[in-house]
Amino acid sequence: MGRLEERVAVITGGGDGIGRGIARRFAAEGAKVLIAEINPETGIAVVAELADDFGTDCLFLLADATRQADNEAMIAAAVERWGRIDILVNNAWGGDHAGLKRVDRMPDSAMEHAWHMNVMGPFWAMKAAFGPMRAAGYGRVVNICSLNGVNAHMGSVHYNATKEALRTLTRTAAREWAAFGITANVICPGARTAAFRMFEQMAPEMARESEAANPMGHLGDPEADIAPVALFLATEDSQYITGNTLFADGGSHINGAVWVPDLGD
Repeated sequence: MGRLEERVAVITGGGDGIGRGIARRFAAEGAKVLIAEINPETGIAVVAELADDFGTDCLFLLADATRQADNEAMIAAAVERWGRIDILVNNAWGGDHAGLKRVDRMPDSAMEHAWHMNVMGPFWAMKAAFGPMRAAGYGRVVNICSLNGVNAHMGSVHYNATKEALRTLTRTAAREWAAFGITANVICPGARTAAFRMFEQMAPEMARESEAANPMGHLGDPEADIAPVALFLATEDSQYITGNTLFADGGSHINGAVWVPDLGD
């Protein structure tokens, strides 16, 4: 039996990057996986991939992680199909077109989008998952945050601030839900994610510098380097760990950001 045999996991943004890597690792360990994804092409493709590669029972649900109704619907869909939800991974990041901008130039629309994507979406999903998890006496919440917030990277205050708010949300839930057998933890990854690829397009030289500055010399692979950490947090092996932030980043958090982007005068 796999380490997640008979467990049910819901993963937002599971059609690409870290979400896909985690979905593959969970499915390989026997989990039933619901991929909540705004891009139907990638979401459907990943579900087919999981079924073909691992023979697992998986489901795709078209979902916008910034909408309350969609976050509630994905939890309801998992419970309706499998009768439970054991693991919730809030991973989605839909991006924006603000680009790198100083705080005083960041559009309100970019901050509002990030707030709904990185805070309200996970908040609504966690609230919806709490009831079934409490009834089962078991739950694992894994929220994907970012070194951007920890290191206060320049030019991305919308992303930084909301990812740090998600860390606080996670820690508060961990404290309040510990008595119900539900843990809540954060992963701050250093990997070739969709967000990094977007950054790479906006600032290719800085992206190269950031990767070169990694103590291990490269950014992580979503499936090989990040997903095993999520797997640990999703299993009974992590039953005494809650409210923590795990840095799966090749040591990038040790010395912080090493580049200074030109954000204008």
